[in-house]
Amino acid sequence: MAKVTFEGITKRFGDITAVDQLSLDVADGELLVLLGPSGCGKTTALRMVAGLEEVTGGSLSIGDEIVNDVDPKDRDVAMVFQSYALYPHMTVGRNIEFPLRQQRVGAEERAARALTAATTLGLETLMDRKPGQLSGGQRQRVALARAIVRDPKVFLMDEPLSNLDATLRVQTRADIVALQRRLGTTTIYVTHDQVEAMTMGHRIAVMRDGRLQQVAAPQELYERPANTFVASFLGSPGMNLIPARYADGLLEMSGGTLRLPPTLPRPESSSVVLGVRPESSMISDEGLTAITTLVELLGAETHTICTLEDGSKVVVRQGHGMPTPELGSSIRLAFDPAELHLFDEATGERIG
Repeated sequence: MAKVTFEGITKRFGDITAVDQLSLDVADGELLVLLGPSGCGKTTALRMVAGLEEVTGGSLSIGDEIVNDVDPKDRDVAMVFQSYALYPHMTVGRNIEFPLRQQRVGAEERAARALTAATTLGLETLMDRKPGQLSGGQRQRVALARAIVRDPKVFLMDEPLSNLDATLRVQTRADIVALQRRLGTTTIYVTHDQVEAMTMGHRIAVMRDGRLQQVAAPQELYERPANTFVASFLGSPGMNLIPARYADGLLEMSGGTLRLPPTLPRPESSSVVLGVRPESSMISDEGLTAITTLVELLGAETHTICTLEDGSKVVVRQGHGMPTPELGSSIRLAFDPAELHLFDEATGERIG
């Protein structure tokens, strides 16, 4: 087991900076999720740990060793890919054994370790099958078994669930979390899916355009986002962000005004953004005036999408059975004063 340390890590591809001054500590035994949209640099950061991409600048350490110039085969990390990367002509058993063959482990020990890894993931009855005879979830478990059979210092997982259907994703997600807890191996998990990140990670590192935006435990990210990007990216739907003008304790917004609760700091700038989660927004008899533009019935809950006079969108998340307004109707919106957030309009950074 080992910690992983990024110190000012930068990766450039010609004139393009894919990762920009990334500094991040992954604790020994931690499952850290790198989260962000496509193209934010999270997979590039992971590939630098694996040694599949060279570091342009900064220092990358595994344990107490700087590995910038260490060959991938000597880093003692195991990577699980989105595409499984199994050998189709080999049986499950031989696929799992393959890393041990490369290490020239003896046949008897190789077979024993492969069976142990397979049993950990419920694959012991499938050892003689070929990958083509397996379901997507079974193939992904074979890829996981091939990674753990080496007993590496670090697991690296690059969107390993994105090829699975919704039901299999939930089950395999639980399998990975249980496996990581049982083994205690340091794990860096890359995903663009915020539900995966929230349910799996001890901590989440949110990236955007190659830069780290915030790193914290899932609940802290949700409750105290550092900026408007994290606020809108975390949550389903993301946080409502409403432009406002602040003066004398009041927030003036399109469709009305709101008195700033005493629990919120008084901003220095007059141009701010009010943030409020959809579940803390409600249709009321008073508040901001808006027009209902869409109602999404999702079974257990309903999302009502409203438009303010300036075109800003506000989503109201309600439980099953709550009354919903007609499309095109004028409504009033109120917000839970204990669940409001303020951001600086110019920088997007959290106020207070």
